[in-house]
Amino acid sequence: MQRATGNEQRAKTQKHKIMIKRYTRKVMGDIWTDENRYQTWLKVEILACEALAKKGRIPQKAVDNIRKKAGFSIKRIEEIEAETKHDVIAFLTNVAEHVGSDSRYIHMGLTSSDILDTSMAYLLRQAGKIILKDCKILLQTIKKKAFKHKNTVMVGRSHGIHAEPITFGLKLAVWYDEMRRNKERFEHAVETISFGKVSGAVGTFANISPDVEAYVCKKLGLKPAPASTQIVQRDRHAEYFTSMAIMASSIEKMAVEIRHLQRTEVLEAEEFFSKGQKGSSAMPHKRNPIGSENICGLARIIRSNAMASLENIPLWHERDISHSSVERVIAPDSTILIDYILNRITKIIDNLIVYPERMKQNLNMFKGLVFSQQVLLALAESGATREDSYKIVQAIAMRAWKDKNDFKALILKNKKICSQLSPEKIEEIFDVSYHLKYISTIFNRVFVDS
Repeated sequence: MQRATGNEQRAKTQKHKIMIKRYTRKVMGDIWTDENRYQTWLKVEILACEALAKKGRIPQKAVDNIRKKAGFSIKRIEEIEAETKHDVIAFLTNVAEHVGSDSRYIHMGLTSSDILDTSMAYLLRQAGKIILKDCKILLQTIKKKAFKHKNTVMVGRSHGIHAEPITFGLKLAVWYDEMRRNKERFEHAVETISFGKVSGAVGTFANISPDVEAYVCKKLGLKPAPASTQIVQRDRHAEYFTSMAIMASSIEKMAVEIRHLQRTEVLEAEEFFSKGQKGSSAMPHKRNPIGSENICGLARIIRSNAMASLENIPLWHERDISHSSVERVIAPDSTILIDYILNRITKIIDNLIVYPERMKQNLNMFKGLVFSQQVLLALAESGATREDSYKIVQAIAMRAWKDKNDFKALILKNKKICSQLSPEKIEEIFDVSYHLKYISTIFNRVFVDS
């Protein structure tokens, strides 16, 4: 395969940075403004009028007039709602003030949730598209960094304790694989939420035709809910919010790892620290992983919102409104927050400072102790029992650990081990490449379709 020239590589890197910058400008918050919410309600109402006109239930001339004059004033809606204590009625009353007598055809045969739930599906789908674009650029960012550090050797840890050698690229490949699952899971959730309903007060279509529902949903890029009560059933929303919660937890996992790697005692990687940035009001030397810490905190909110969405599923009979107040909070909050932390972790990983030499130092901190399993296996293969082999190796390992001795040197001095393993075999055991021989195989499996 022909390798990219320096200029080509720099061009790719610059293009990648531009893509990251572009996606950080996405205006998730605009989806949840009062202006956009009421505009979406109006769109649903007008589409329902269009469908009714096609069925001959209202004059086409009236629909043309509604489309031309329909509008609203947020201030006026708030004034009316202060009296009616009903937001949809306040909205419709204000729209009627703009339209005039033809407003009698607006909301014909509908109930409030026909507008609210269909609009919510439309807005969540819009938000979902932004989130999926965020996922795509994060995946590209992780992949780029993974290949850069495919062979950057570091110590693997379990329980926070040195285990065996890995590469930093492998760590990132694991993140990529998990984030891809998050993207696929959320793609499904977006499709699950993309169902509207225009079926009337209890979902029976008593005063409206299923054809109207089909028309409205198609125009909005939605599907009609096969069966609904007064509302679209909230298991759909719960899938959407729990998918975001799982995604947030995966992102938090990355952030927690970066926080650990940035600890002074570890310092194998750290967040980029910009010129003029300050880490502490008291201690000028501080360089803190504030971005990763921020992500960890916000992920907690997204997870708690998912619990609220699960509690919205069991409602009384054909509908109550206990879910409504919850969704007014969690829909904008969770989508805005996941959009934010996706963009933030993307920037952190893209600009992450990695210290390969420090990784090597930490790997060799106990002078070969991480190769203890290879000594154990070699002894067992030479004829010793696994139990005896374990005892011998563990005794030497504990001595190396306690006295900070060279584990390999202690192995070479042990008569029992040397009677079964040649010096050449022991040298082979302490070759780090033994642990890395399948890194390319793993990369091929992870990045096969990317």
